[in-house]
Parts: sequence; C-alpha cells; structure tokens
Amino acid sequence: MLSRFVLLFSLLLCSLAANSASDSYTYANYQQVTVTHLHLDLTVNFEQKTLTGFADLQLNWLTDGEKNIHLDTRDLDIDRIYAKDSAGNWHKAAFQLAQRDPVLGSKLTISPAFQPQKLRIHYNSAPEASGLQWLSPEQTAGKTTPFMFSQNQAIHGRSWIPIQDTPAVRMSYSARIHSPDNVLVVMSAPNDPATARDGDYQFYMPQPIPAYLIAIAAGDLQFKAMSEQTGVYAEPYILDASAEEFASTQAMIDATEQLYGEYRWGRYDLLILPPSFPFGGMENPVLSFITPTVVAGDGSLVNLIAHELAHSWSGNLVTNATWRDLWLNEGFTSYVENRIMEQVFGKDRAVMEQSLSVQALQDELKVLSANDSILHIDLQGRDPDDAFSGVPYTKGQLFLMYLEQQFGRDKFDRFVRQYFADFAFKSIDTETFVNYLDNNLLQQHPGVVSLEQAKSWIYQPGLPASTPAPQSDAFNQVEQHASNWLAGNTELSSLPTASWTVHEWLYFINNLPLSISTEQMAALDNSFSLTTSSNSEIAHAWYLLALKTGYQQVMPQLEQYLVSIGRRKLIIPLYKQLATTPEGLTFARAVYQKARPGYHPLAQGSVDELLEK
Repeated sequence: MLSRFVLLFSLLLCSLAANSASDSYTYANYQQVTVTHLHLDLTVNFEQKTLTGFADLQLNWLTDGEKNIHLDTRDLDIDRIYAKDSAGNWHKAAFQLAQRDPVLGSKLTISPAFQPQKLRIHYNSAPEASGLQWLSPEQTAGKTTPFMFSQNQAIHGRSWIPIQDTPAVRMSYSARIHSPDNVLVVMSAPNDPATARDGDYQFYMPQPIPAYLIAIAAGDLQFKAMSEQTGVYAEPYILDASAEEFASTQAMIDATEQLYGEYRWGRYDLLILPPSFPFGGMENPVLSFITPTVVAGDGSLVNLIAHELAHSWSGNLVTNATWRDLWLNEGFTSYVENRIMEQVFGKDRAVMEQSLSVQALQDELKVLSANDSILHIDLQGRDPDDAFSGVPYTKGQLFLMYLEQQFGRDKFDRFVRQYFADFAFKSIDTETFVNYLDNNLLQQHPGVVSLEQAKSWIYQPGLPASTPAPQSDAFNQVEQHASNWLAGNTELSSLPTASWTVHEWLYFINNLPLSISTEQMAALDNSFSLTTSSNSEIAHAWYLLALKTGYQQVMPQLEQYLVSIGRRKLIIPLYKQLATTPEGLTFARAVYQKARPGYHPLAQGSVDELLEK
C-alpha cells in the first residue's frame, strides 16, 4: 500500500511539473487559461485557397485576476471576436493582432471585460498558410478534382486555426466543414466510411489532443476496408494498391496491444495523400496521413505504418510537452515501431531496420553540431521544425534499446506499458520522464543503470560508448558479396539479388565506395535497372550515389523523380548534393522551377533556403 502511495505521489509531482513546463514556441498564456474544447465551423474554398468561418474555444480559467487571452496565429485574417458570459450572452470583444514574427507568427490578444466561458473567433486562413496545401485538379492523379490537406506539426496549426498552439495544452474538438459536394472531407477524428458525399461533414474527437494533431483533408477520396477496425482513404488510382499494401495493419494493432496495452482511439484508418506530402507519415489520431511513396507493391516499407500506429501510444497518448522534448514522442515511437515489426515480421527484418537507422544516424552526426545531437535539444530560438533529425528518432530509440538490454525485456516492457498507462492523455517534459524513470525503473532495480548514466544519454551530445550496435547477418553477407564483386573476384550475375529484400538493396547501395568507377555503376544499372527502380527508397539511394560518383546517366530520371514527389526525406538530400557543384546547382534550380508549384510549403521553404545558399 505504501509503495502505491509513493507511486501516486510521484505521479502527482510529475503532473505538476509537466503543467509548469514552459513552451517558448507559443504566445498562449496557458498558465492562466486553457482551451478545453475547440469547435470549428469552416468552409473549404478551393478557388480562393482559404478556410473561412469561425472557431469556438471553450475556456478553463486557472487564475482569478487575468482577463486577457493570448492565442497563436500565423497569417490569419481575424474579422471579429465574441465572448460568452456565464448567462449565455455573447459580447463583442476587443482584440489586437501583433506584428508577425518569422517563426512564431502573430500574437492574438483578446481583451473581454470579463472572464468568458467561450470565445467565438470569425476568421479566414491565407492562401499561403504554412499548414495547408492546395492542389489544383491538374496537380492530382485524377486531374478532375482539387485536393487540400493540412500538416500542423510542429507549429503550423496556427496558420489555419487561432489556437493555443502548444503540445502542453490538450483539448477535445468538434467540427462542421462545408465543401463542394464533389469532394469528401475527413479529419483526425472518427470518420464514418459510409458518410454521404454531400458537402456538409461533421466530426467529433472526444479524446483530448494537442493542436498539432488536429488535421483535415478534402479531395476525391474513396474508402476501402482492410479489417473491421481499419481501412484506407485514397484517391481512386491508388486505393486498391494501398489496401493490399497495408493489409498487415490489423496484425500490427493486435501485436501492439499485447505489448503495451489497449488501443484507446476506436478505429485506425490511413489516408494516402498526394505525392506532394512532405513527410513519410503524420500520426494524426484515428487517421494517419501517409505518403504514397511507401506503396511499393511488396509491403517492404510498411515499417512506416508501424511507426505512425506506434504514435497511438507514444506521442498521441503520452505527448511531449514542448518541442525540446520531441525525443519523448519520436524515440519511444521508433522503439515501439521496431518491436511491432519484430512481432509481426520477425527479428531478422527488425534488426535490418535497426541497422539502417543507426547507419543513417551516424552519417548525420558527422554534419550536425554537438548541440543538435542532444536528445533534450536547445533549439536556441530556431524553428521547432529544426528539431526533426535522426537524433530524437534513432538516438532516442537506441537509449531505450540500451535500457531494454540492461534490465531485460520483461522488466522493461512492464515499465513501458505502465508509463503509457500512467501518463495517458497527458503531456510531459523530459524532467518529468527522468524522475519517473528513476523512481519506477532505476531505483526498483539498483545497480543496473545509474541515474547519471541515463542522464548522459539525454543531456550529453553524441552517442555514449554503451550504445547498442545492431548486427544483421544478412547485411554481413551483402557486404561480403559487394567486396568480392568490387575486387573482381565474382560477377554481378552471381550475386543472390533475387532473394534480396529492399533493406539488403539499401545496405548494398549505401555502402558502395565513392571510388566506384563509372563503368561499375553502369554495370550495376544494366544488370538491375536501378535508375528506373519503382521503389522510392532504392531510387533515392541510387540517385544520391550517382550524384556523388558522377554517374550522369541518372539525370533525366532524377528530374522526373524530383518533380513527381515532395517528400522531404527523399528530395532534400538530392538537392543538397546537386548544389555542391556549379553544374549540379544549375540543374537543381531548373528542375526546382518546374517542381516547386507542386511542393508543400514546408518543402518549398527547405529547398528555397538550400538553393539560395
């Protein structure tokens, strides 16, 4: 009984610490007042590229003396604001929109004469909203229907909703969305697969979530079930292929529930977005947004689905309180993703994926500053999007793998499962996690890992000497085959490539020496048609190697690749490598001029900055 009391007291202190965490990327005075429920009533206007209507914000006042409410906005046109009193009467409220900050946007200060229970803000978004992309019919696969989708993470929600745009604040939300009746609207809330396409759509998300997880999309979407609990929304051209590709989703849910407890969100559906989506996936609850570049035809890239699903526990259920704490979302999610892959597809595949991630992180650490290799990163005023590197994902995963190795899987699994249960639907910071780790794992099993050792992972740059080093027998064999071929001891035709997985191909390409000759590159291309690979990850690796080694035959196909997709992970390294030579920079600028109109604003910003430099 006493130990349970100590645990409850510890959780109370952790909760208080999380609530007092300061997020430097919000104007919101959420220590005085918090939004508990958001209701949106918006009209989708494809011609003007705007969302127009109002947002109702239900408020919970935490202090008596304060009356002002500070919200986050970016490029919003605020028309008028009303405040609702305790008697249910609406009063027009004074407001001021501050000068725009290039990172934070504009602070919206609302000054009612009393502490309102609710605010109603009439506004519209701007065509250039950083959190929305508008595609004309010609930019879609079907060429007949426009498409719109949001991407709120990290702080882009404020570009289409006046909100407390911090992960420290969680709220339920509802919405009524009006649109042309030739499009289907979906949101990160329970969607009814049988909804009539009538231009009037209503949604309700009962679980409290942070603003960055509110999401919307509208287009020529169809639905196909994969199981009773799961399904796919997509444009017709890719619907059947996506449902077949991701048929293992239900098995992933079942496996994760066995490991870490109940899936608490009801349905789990996937939305396959146009190729311009700048990320692999976005873990919007109930409806993960997914790039079509992982529809490979052989299920080889479904670890991305495992990753977004894992966020239903790590990130959506237990959330980083600030963007300095991003590793709490992504490190845990990368760890859980890999456990899902092991459970569903076997240990060999899981270890190969670990190995590729670690190799990518090691390459990234060579160019990152020491500060940017710290899990609890100090962004020093930069855009929080800069926190997204391999460090929070893979270094965070390696830290948890280290703890698993030290304590044993059984003990660590129980710890992680309890962690998700104890902090369910809460936002926490790194200090809170460290205290919880110390009280519930380190001190429970003394002499295994010290608090200082754990802190060195979190607060020190680089990788500790104790970092796990996953070894794949399959990769060792690939490396031996490559060495024999490069040394002239064997022919390409004798390589057992027919049985290679995508992971083995990636390891093979990524580890070829930059001294490889043009003739050897041509031989590889002639034997395996790498330049025309339909697998986006293999094509990316091959194009990057070709640029580094001067293999010019890829250039026409590379241009088509850069124009046809906008996923930042795949295009940014290619533009960066092109920009290292005058000829490459000229090529990059010419291609980008064609590609830019079809890129998401986040991808546009990244490539603009890169090519200007």
